[in-house]
Amino acid sequence: MRTFDEIHAISADRHGGPEMLEEKLSKPDPKVTELPEDRWLATMTKCIFQAGFNWKVIEAKWDGFEEVFHGFDPGPCAFMPEDEFDRILSDTRVVRNGAKLATVRQNAAFLMELRDQGGAGEVLGGWPSTDYIGLLDMLKKRGSRLGGNTGQYAMRFAGRDSFILSQDVTARLIAEGVIDKPATSKTALKSVQSAFNTWMGRSGRSLTEISRVLAMSC
Repeated sequence: MRTFDEIHAISADRHGGPEMLEEKLSKPDPKVTELPEDRWLATMTKCIFQAGFNWKVIEAKWDGFEEVFHGFDPGPCAFMPEDEFDRILSDTRVVRNGAKLATVRQNAAFLMELRDQGGAGEVLGGWPSTDYIGLLDMLKKRGSRLGGNTGQYAMRFAGRDSFILSQDVTARLIAEGVIDKPATSKTALKSVQSAFNTWMGRSGRSLTEISRVLAMSC
């Protein structure tokens, strides 16, 4: 497995040099633990709807989503009466996919459950980056439709430190011998986490930065 500096050099060569590469790197939000519940729920919902849909369509309708779901306040969403939810199912302000719309109520309840552990910001934002796959597993088990890349994108867009196992990141991990195919099993994900932990420990970089560098190396 190459060092992070070696992979960084490959990426820099592909993207106009080290300085231009650095300009393209995103970093985690240092204040992510302060992100309120409604923004966690909004981000999760947007990522759930973007999966399998044209992102521009979801973006164009997003103000409508905010309106019908009370600004994604978890309380009103979790305890939404059936007649109100039924009206949303036929509301043209949102994308009328019943299964995905139902996740708003389910994930609102999930976020409220985290209050006993310190709240969504503390649990989701403060989860150790060295056990990021543990966070993803928890989202898959306790959240609704937050498995796979959806949960990964939700964490990235919320601003927490994260890696996304995109096609390019996966290609680099395969090239480095970390995995031999897309990581879906627990064993493979542990190998991915171990590799990222090694690169983090030796470079001082975040998961987010390392993930972006890996993606841009292909």
